[in-house]
Parts: sequence; structure tokens; C-alpha cells
Amino acid sequence: MNAEIVTSVLVALGILVGCIGIVVPVLPGSILIGIGVLIWAFVIGTPTAWIVFAIVALLVIAGMSASFVLTGRQLKAMEVPNRSVVLGGVLGIVGFFVIPVLGLPIGFVLGLFLSELGRLHDAKTAWASSWGSIKAIGIGTAIEFILALLAAIAFGVGVLLHFFV
Repeated sequence: MNAEIVTSVLVALGILVGCIGIVVPVLPGSILIGIGVLIWAFVIGTPTAWIVFAIVALLVIAGMSASFVLTGRQLKAMEVPNRSVVLGGVLGIVGFFVIPVLGLPIGFVLGLFLSELGRLHDAKTAWASSWGSIKAIGIGTAIEFILALLAAIAFGVGVLLHFFV
């Protein structure tokens, strides 16, 4: 096997890990996809590879930006403090190790709710705030994931063009 094939396979695996990492924040996400395709473009070295990298970079940057901006704007509009999201993230990571896979979302929701309960002192209001936060984060994550999948498709097309055209 030559370096181009090995690199293409490793980058494809990196893209898979990156897509999973968008949904499971313990793993690297969009950045891994961008760096992987950059390495692929260096190894392949053709104009097509660099065009594919440019497309992937735009999609990854758009996904990360949309996720960050839309989620942040929605959380700010709902007046949810960063502390609540951070506590949710910390308990999500703890939950990931306590209950593999399912512990991440359970821990995140629990941490977010407990933080909001401590801040608002009313379970119903805290749950409404937590649910709104979960929806905002979910929408941002979904947009980033969709754009990462489009980046993966762009990479796949680039690989096909390089090896078969």
C-alpha cells in the first residue's frame, strides 16, 4: 500500500471519530475533521485535494460557528448562565464513566437541572430553563453534525476523484 491510500483510510477514520466527537463531546469533533483533511491534502498534493480541503474547512468552520453562535445566542436570550452549562458538562463527563454512553446525556441533563434549581429555587421553572437549554444545545449540535457529514461527503468525493478519475 502506498502513502496516499494509507493516509486516505486514516483520515476517513479520523473523520468518523470527528463526527462521533460532535455528538459525544469527550472526543475531538470538527477540528479533527479539518486537520485530517489538511494532512490528506498535503500528502496527496493535487489541486483537487486542496479544493476539497478548502470546501471541508469552510463546512467545518461554518458548523463550529453556527453551533457556537446559535447556542450561545439562545442561552443568552433565556438568561441561562454559563455556570449551568459547565456543571452540566462536568456531570455529563462523570456520568459517561459511571454509566457508559448513556451517562453522558443523563449526567448533562442532571447537572444542568441541578444548577438551574439552585439558581431559580423552583423545580418547574428550573426544568423549563433546562429543557430550553437542552433544545438550544441540541440544535447547535445538529447543525454542526450535518455540516460535518457534508464535509465527510466532500472528502469522499475528493478521494473518489483522486483515485478513480
